[in-house]
Amino acid sequence: MTVQDNDFDAVVVGAGISGLYAVYKLRQRGMRVHGFESAEGVGGTWYHNRYPGARCDVESIDYSYSFDEELQQEWTWTERFATQDEILRYLEHVADRHDLRSAYDFLTRVTSATYDEETTRWSITTDTGQNVTARFCVLATGVLSATNKPDIPGRDTFGGATYHTGEWPHEPVDFAGKRVGVIGTGSSGIQSIPVIAEEAAEVFVFQRSPNYSIPAGNRPLTGEYIAEVKANYAERRRLSRMSGGGTPNSAYPKGALEVDAEERRRVYDEWWQRGGYLFAKAFPDQTISQAANDTAREYVEAKIREMVTDPDIADQLVPTDHPIGTKRIVTDNGYFKTFNRGNVTLVNLRRTPITEITEAGVLTTNSFYGLDMLVFATGFDAMTGSLSRIDIRGRAGRNLRDEWSAGPRTYLGLSVAGFPNMFILAGAGSPSVLANMVLMAEQHVDWISNCLDYLDEHNIETIEATDESVDEWVAECNEKAAGTLFPTADSWYMGANIPGKPRVFMPYIGGFGNYNTICAEVAAAGYKGFELGERRVDVDQ
Repeated sequence: MTVQDNDFDAVVVGAGISGLYAVYKLRQRGMRVHGFESAEGVGGTWYHNRYPGARCDVESIDYSYSFDEELQQEWTWTERFATQDEILRYLEHVADRHDLRSAYDFLTRVTSATYDEETTRWSITTDTGQNVTARFCVLATGVLSATNKPDIPGRDTFGGATYHTGEWPHEPVDFAGKRVGVIGTGSSGIQSIPVIAEEAAEVFVFQRSPNYSIPAGNRPLTGEYIAEVKANYAERRRLSRMSGGGTPNSAYPKGALEVDAEERRRVYDEWWQRGGYLFAKAFPDQTISQAANDTAREYVEAKIREMVTDPDIADQLVPTDHPIGTKRIVTDNGYFKTFNRGNVTLVNLRRTPITEITEAGVLTTNSFYGLDMLVFATGFDAMTGSLSRIDIRGRAGRNLRDEWSAGPRTYLGLSVAGFPNMFILAGAGSPSVLANMVLMAEQHVDWISNCLDYLDEHNIETIEATDESVDEWVAECNEKAAGTLFPTADSWYMGANIPGKPRVFMPYIGGFGNYNTICAEVAAAGYKGFELGERRVDVDQ
């Protein structure tokens, strides 16, 4: 390669939903774009999370790109909540449709990104020995991509097959006749356990913290329904962008305690039928007022006790450590009823913690469980983990890990003080995982594209958040979170699943629609809160 071959207008790190759209949009601007992806193919989260029962908890017709109207009309989703396989096929189709793979080096992990103040370029190095430079560095590394495997004594000594739900093999896993242990009852555990239990001889569910989960109410999409959606997609997208969570769903207009018990029950019944995490949005005060939250909690607890025949098991499956909705409510397919099966055993780690994993199984304080397979459904170092695994250095060698040692500090979730021309997509400080991630990605990338137009029109070389704007935005995010019940839960939103990680509520909780308005106002004010550096003129030219 020549020097020019190694120098780009922008480097995009990641080939998931955000990264693919970033490559598309920046290329549309006529930019030379190069991407790096550690996996063998596109898809990000949906490339890796192939565990049994993996589905999205946002309706497929909403969890899809809006930038390509022909694509919206041509692609037809088969189910209300799409499987991992269908979502990956969709993303692969988008990549092929717009020739996005050609921008990427796959099986290539970025190890460092360093800003050079003299040249105003980013230098990016990889584990394959590549070194490229670019004016802009776009980090589309994903918020649920850095897998977490807890440091349990003897963890790596187990002699049977071991899997992590976030790094699932591409070939089918045969559970027939096997004794399977599943550690973790977050989203991936709750989705996979019913599927594994249908095939395995025995399933031991090692639960530390029970979670609220609501049946998906999944169903095939009829031709009539699809036609109606496609005819009204523009309005559906408009409502989604104005909403709190990036889907066209709005809460009941009154608070949970402003209606009588009969009406409250009717509303909860309606949102229960909608399925999954949407239940948290039935009433506008559900995750703000403890009293309102209690009405939702009591409703769901009663449902759990209806589904689980053994009252003692039901007691152990009912969460008692967090208000409902402050950890993301899981969207499941038969999870609680699975505990009525004779081949499924609940191991309550609050009562009998794991002391060690041995070559033959799992030992708790009072029992030994012999296993043939062990599944870690233990989630991710969310929001920041994928960035902290890269050595990112800005002005004067400022290290992003150090800058974020007490929690992530961004302006709008997009920019970090001291790191010029670096953008983060759908990460901490943005609505991120609290919104529809596809529209979140489009909003961020469109904003960045418009920003780059502004820079070019005004002969500006660099843009970076000021320290003051970061301070103000972090304070705004903290204030918004403090006005809710969310910080009371030990959730991955708070980094509570990672030992030593600062306890900070990481997403912006003010709503997707409000966030869109704020970003638009910042741009309209000439990128208020950013420091803009004009291009230097070489007098010798």
